[in-house]
Amino acid sequence: MSRRTDYFNDPSAPKANSIVPAVTAFVVNDAGAVLMERRSDNGRWGMPGGVQEIGENIAGTVVREVREETGITVEVVGLVGIFTDPGHVIAFADGEVRQEFSLCFRARPVSGDIKVSSESLEVRWIPRSEVDSLDMSPTTRRRLEEGFRESPVPRIS
Repeated sequence: MSRRTDYFNDPSAPKANSIVPAVTAFVVNDAGAVLMERRSDNGRWGMPGGVQEIGENIAGTVVREVREETGITVEVVGLVGIFTDPGHVIAFADGEVRQEFSLCFRARPVSGDIKVSSESLEVRWIPRSEVDSLDMSPTTRRRLEEGFRESPVPRIS
């Protein structure tokens, strides 16, 4: 059983009881491939990321989460967008139901080797041509599309 269930504009979704600042990282290497992980909590592909911890700034959250989940050290270089769709809620096994609040940052890899963590089943550099074939949430797909658009203006939604 999954430790989290994502709901997208689902009238039967449980009501949100929290909003937590979280980040995802849109990391592309020199070959144009994007860093992705197959998540251990739901089996779907996603960008590395997680929640901000007390005592760190948001760029530090991005660097820490990417390193913890993938083994890659990154430098934050921009903002893809801010995603706060109240129609996307995430229900966790412990009873928390979180409304989406995700800051998606553009980052570049600076060092490290790919490794799998307890939060991932698989970590890979995915060529852009393969991204559409992956099983991922609609919100992950939207963030990737925004990242690949390379707009100088972040998406705010």
